[in-house]
Amino acid sequence: MVLDQDRGSLPYALVHGEPLVACAAWALGEAGVTLVDAGTPWSSLVAAGDPLVLHDPLCPLTPPEFLAECVAAAAHGAVVVGVRPVTDTVKVVVGGYVGATVNREALLQVVSPVVLPAAVVAEFDELPTSDLPALVAALAPHVQVVTREAPPSARRVDGNDDLRLLEALTAGSPARRRPGT
Repeated sequence: MVLDQDRGSLPYALVHGEPLVACAAWALGEAGVTLVDAGTPWSSLVAAGDPLVLHDPLCPLTPPEFLAECVAAAAHGAVVVGVRPVTDTVKVVVGGYVGATVNREALLQVVSPVVLPAAVVAEFDELPTSDLPALVAALAPHVQVVTREAPPSARRVDGNDDLRLLEALTAGSPARRRPGT
C-alpha cells in the first residue's frame, strides 16, 4: 500500500520526471508485492492473511530488492522497518534552552517500508496511522520490531531541495528507471 494521505502535495512532485507515488508503486510491483488500494476494506486485508507492506511515497526510490528483502524478513513474524542512520545534529531542549547533543549513533530515521505480518494486520480494525514513525513507536512495545538499514536511495524527502539531492544521488542508477525501461 502506497501511503499518500496526510503528506500534502509532495507525493505528486517529480523525481527524474516521474511522480513520487508512481515510483513507489513501480518499486512495489518490481518487488513482487501486490499493490493494495488505500480504500480497500481492512477486513479484506485481514482475510487475505498476507503481510501488508506500507510504502511511503516520500521514500520514492527505495529499491525493489530492498522491499523484497524486508517482506521476506517479515515471514518470521516480526514487523520489519526500513531505517536510515541519522546524520543531522540533534540537541536536547530543556525549559526552552538548547542543551546537550544527542548521540546520533543511537538514533534511526524510519523510511520505507514498514512490513506488518498477517498476525499484526489481524490485530487492527484499520491502519492506526499513516505516519510510519508513529506507527512503529506504537507497535514497538507490543510486537517484535526488526530494523533493516535501507540503502541511501531510500532516503526520505521533505521538499524540493531533498528531491534534487535524491536525483543527484541516483542519477544513472537502476533505482531511477521505470519497469520496462
